[in-house]
This record gives sequence, C-alpha cells and structure tokens, in this order.
Amino acid sequence: MTGRIGLICARGGSKGVPGKNVRPFHGVPLIAWSIAQLKASGVVDAVAVSSDSAEILKAATDHGCDLAIERPADMATDEAGVAPAILHAVAEAEAARATTFATIVYLQATSPIRLPQDIAEAVALFEATGAQSVVSAVRTDASPYFSLLEEAADGTAHLSKPLPGGVARRQDAPATFRLNGSIYILDRARFADMQVLTPTTRIYEMPEDRSIDIDTPFDWDLAEFAMGRALALYPELRSVKP
Repeated sequence: MTGRIGLICARGGSKGVPGKNVRPFHGVPLIAWSIAQLKASGVVDAVAVSSDSAEILKAATDHGCDLAIERPADMATDEAGVAPAILHAVAEAEAARATTFATIVYLQATSPIRLPQDIAEAVALFEATGAQSVVSAVRTDASPYFSLLEEAADGTAHLSKPLPGGVARRQDAPATFRLNGSIYILDRARFADMQVLTPTTRIYEMPEDRSIDIDTPFDWDLAEFAMGRALALYPELRSVKP
C-alpha cells in the first residue's frame, strides 16, 4: 500500500443544525474549510468526500475535492456508525484511482477550526510512532480523578476514577484529554476491524480555541466567533480560506 487519502464523511441529515455541512460559515459552505485544509496540508494524494446528499457532494466538488463518493443509504441513517462509511469511501477512492492507500487522513467537517500544520503534524506523529491511529484531542479540566462524578444505583455520587489517597488539587491529577473530532489518522490495513482507539493510539494535542465541534445552534454561534478569532490570530489559516 502506498499513499494517503484525505477523507471527509458528511451526512445530509442533521437534526441539531439542519443542513450544517453546506450552511455558509464565514462566507463558504462549512465543508469547504476541511477540504481546503486537507489540500493545504500537503500530506494527502487525493481528497475524497463521501455523502448521501447530492447537495453536499456538489458543494464539495465546487470547492476542490478530487473524488465525490455517494454514500449508501444504509450507511447514512441516524443509527449507522461512520466506520463502515469510511471503509466504503476508501474502497471507492482506490477503485477510482486504481491504487491503494496506506493511510486514511479523516477530518470531521463539523470541527472546522484547524491549521494545515495540525494535519501534517498528526500525520508525522502517526508515521514516527508506528501507531495504529492518531486522534486529535484537547486537554480537559473535567477530570475523572478530581471533578467528574458518577451516580451509583442508590443515588449517591462518587468520583469516576478515584486514586489511592485522592487528589487534593486538580493540577496534581493525571492529564486527561477530550476527543475534539477534528483529525483522525488511521492505518488503512489495520482499520478493517473498524476500531479507532487501539492499544497503540497516540494523541495529537490541539488547543481549546481549535477544538470546537458543531452539534447544536449554540455550537455554531461559538464556532463562528472562534473562527473569526482564529483568522485574526493565525495567518496560515487566513491563507487557506476557501
């Protein structure tokens, strides 16, 4: 296997923010940002978009994706996971290009605030460590060792992951991370079991201001504000604006 495929899977149905993948976000369809970032990263041989929506596929093609792949209806239901759609899209891309891809660089269109360097550095980490996957994540203060609670059957509360002797200060607790949904680097051969998190998974850490995942109208408003701030802070993001 050779090469890397950049991939975005985007369903047409969205209950939280209807039509969000093609909704204008700082002047262009939301999905256009991820396409442009993949292209600018310089680490993928082709960019593919998989969707059950003709509108999304047209927007993706209009904004530079190399391969528009129709996602089967049974892989686009509310209950369907994204892993089968990823494998389907990669197989279709391989057939279209008459090649095989060693690495899947998967982006989530609903986490649009990332730098091309984030993608390139995540790929570099993946290749340097030989990990089965690299996932982007952000440090979180909601620590299972200090502040995350679970409720027992009798209604009493306890720490999710208590340590012997406890933790007196949050700063003394082990660092914990939250998946931000932005970047997933996957070994194509070993992704056949459809597991993203594996015993060899590595974290590519991203800052909080580039870790917003859009799922609700409030998330959308927050992301629009954060993108405006990011465009002011990061010249490399301005340079790839679609």
